[in-house]
Amino acid sequence: MDEQVADALRRAFPDREIAEVGSTGPSWNDLNRTVELTFTDGETIYLKISTTGDGERVARERSVIGYVAENVDVPVPAITAAEPEYEVPYLATAAVDGDPLIRRWADANTEERSTLVTEAARTFATLHAERFDSHGRIVGGGPDGLALEEGSWTDVLIGQIEQMRRIAPAERFPNCFDAVIAAVEANRERLDGAPAALLHGDPAHPNGFLTDGRVGLLDWEIAHVGDPARELHRAHRQLLGSQYFDVADELEAVLLDAYRETAGSLPEGFEARREIYEAVGYLGRAGFFSKWAPDDERPDEELAAEVGAEMERRLAKIR
Repeated sequence: MDEQVADALRRAFPDREIAEVGSTGPSWNDLNRTVELTFTDGETIYLKISTTGDGERVARERSVIGYVAENVDVPVPAITAAEPEYEVPYLATAAVDGDPLIRRWADANTEERSTLVTEAARTFATLHAERFDSHGRIVGGGPDGLALEEGSWTDVLIGQIEQMRRIAPAERFPNCFDAVIAAVEANRERLDGAPAALLHGDPAHPNGFLTDGRVGLLDWEIAHVGDPARELHRAHRQLLGSQYFDVADELEAVLLDAYRETAGSLPEGFEARREIYEAVGYLGRAGFFSKWAPDDERPDEELAAEVGAEMERRLAKIR
């Protein structure tokens, strides 16, 4: 436990003693740190702190979890303490009643994964049914409503890309973010008519949990109001396209069919904006090259050549 975590812990739970401090696993976001804490009375919580002193993400997560818990039929963790304005901004959540999605996914066969994908698709379709009059960055609110800094979907999407840039190493491809932003700017006409739905923002395995057969969602710090088509494309990539799992091709149809069954259809513009979102999504590969490349057995130069060519191919489709 470092001093920042200890400081937030003293502030949030001044009269409680810790029996054990545990890790929540590796993270690609150095702006935050999250630890698992077990008190001497046996209760376990997860304490997230901002390592930079900026409480914006903590405030957003507190607002969105409160809103979803009250208004949307999607399981979320319970907040036990939060103080975005403190010098070490923090958010504490209770341990959820269920298993981490990534643990269940890692041990599952294709049939079991099909069930997990179905439930994840239903969760995102349910979340995306929460519609707003405008796209926007979430800046506050709670159970009674969310406060938005409204803007066009193009501008909100560029803001999301800039958030990703702030945490990305991007040493190998330093210009990839500027190139994608330019391509997004050039496609305002295709983007700005998108529906305005509540989006989680990071539909990856570690941010899901299983409870009573349903998929709940953790880590709402980059939630925003935007195009549900982008989140469905991103869920497809992050859930089914991870380099760390060998996933059957048939699960793509399972994902889309389950979403369609719950929502009544795929998001409006799902195909029309696919190529844009595939380029945006590839920033997770190019911008974070140094994070994932060590886990690949091929030489870095070979990987870099492949990534550079693929990014250019995706950009060429939308220029």
